[in-house]
Amino acid sequence: MSALGPLVSAAWLETNLSTVRIVDSRWYLDGRSGHAAYLGGHLPDAVWIDLDHELAAPARPETGRHPLPSPRAFAAAMSRLGVGDDTPVVVYDDARGSIAARLWWMLHSVGHEVAVLDGGIDAWTGPLMTDDVVAPRAAAPFTAREWPTERFVDADAVDALRTRADALVLDARAAPRYAQGDPAIDPRPGHIPNARNAPWAANVDTTGRMRGTDELRRHYDDLGASDAATIVAYCGSGVTACHDLLALTIAGHGDRIALYPGSWSQWGADDTRPAET
Repeated sequence: MSALGPLVSAAWLETNLSTVRIVDSRWYLDGRSGHAAYLGGHLPDAVWIDLDHELAAPARPETGRHPLPSPRAFAAAMSRLGVGDDTPVVVYDDARGSIAARLWWMLHSVGHEVAVLDGGIDAWTGPLMTDDVVAPRAAAPFTAREWPTERFVDADAVDALRTRADALVLDARAAPRYAQGDPAIDPRPGHIPNARNAPWAANVDTTGRMRGTDELRRHYDDLGASDAATIVAYCGSGVTACHDLLALTIAGHGDRIALYPGSWSQWGADDTRPAET
């Protein structure tokens, strides 16, 4: 884990504002504008990142709704935001960390120092900025790094892992979507056969903050995490699954976890792949 955590509190951030780059990752499945939310009030000196265009490549049924961007494109996005190779990052959202975890996982997987603001913008008690003018930072080149193959797996790898006794595949969607899908979002009903349901929302308490280490460890051990040599998380499009990876890291399983970026939006769109309801 990075020196930052993987989580930081609002109190910690308030006293360390000048030492990190703060990234606002708000995004909404219902089509609302994350950038408009940012302009309506964001943390001091925070920059906004576009999930659809900077944390993902163009959507296609063959690759899913949020496929990974190329390392070069991701590096360009980080540089634009003023994130250099040695720039610690704190990312937040207003969705209990479920969107912020995507950038956290992408940076964490390549060894960059990064943390999620626990509780998101709702945990911040200081003043908010309401304009798009952020103090410029010195040029900060970000080196493009290949996505680690042990941290990102494709559909063929998941197809093999789902039948292995020493592997655990987790579906981070809510229970109704796991069971039957949502016709407004999912390409077809169901989930990857043998995947266990681990809704990302179970990782947080009623205040929207991450549950404690011991509680998360018990939760994931009940799902079989302690017995698995490899743990893969997926969701609808590879975003909220990163919240499960964040929770697994806190629970002590961070050395054997991976994301399936294509997730159900890729798997379900391929009729040759099996589905279970």
